[in-house]
Amino acid sequence: MTDNENTTTYAGEHEPRLQWAKHAPEVYKAMVRLDAAAKKGLDPKLYELVKIRASQLNRCALCLDMHTKDALAAGESVERIVQLSAWEESRHFYTEKELAAIELTEAVTVLTDGFVPDEVYARAAAHFPDEAELSQLIAAITVINAWNRFGVTCRMTPGHYTPGQYA
Repeated sequence: MTDNENTTTYAGEHEPRLQWAKHAPEVYKAMVRLDAAAKKGLDPKLYELVKIRASQLNRCALCLDMHTKDALAAGESVERIVQLSAWEESRHFYTEKELAAIELTEAVTVLTDGFVPDEVYARAAAHFPDEAELSQLIAAITVINAWNRFGVTCRMTPGHYTPGQYA
């Protein structure tokens, strides 16, 4: 065996449990329209950071694959994407507005206390003073959480997405 031979064997790829979009095409089409509507007026990099953070929290491998690739294609840095899972310790990588959006994403995604804390909402509202933009942000967070639930429940397979594939 030479040094050039690859001896790494990866685990096999799992099959999705269910091709939900095939069996519920009207729901899928509605989700695509909702997603397109939710991102209007939001900075593309911020939009992808929000999608990545929610997908990390929800452990949606398909959405992590998709949105990290889309973020990179939108000009986001690898460093900021990597640090996103530890954003509280890596605050200096993000603007205050991005931090407010990331914090709101976590609060909306993880409703363990049954509500979004007032101070988290107030911080987001301060950095998104245009209520239309704040509404779009909340919509984007809500939509990615719905996509995550489809992806995780149906165990959709990551690794086959190319940036902009569904744009």
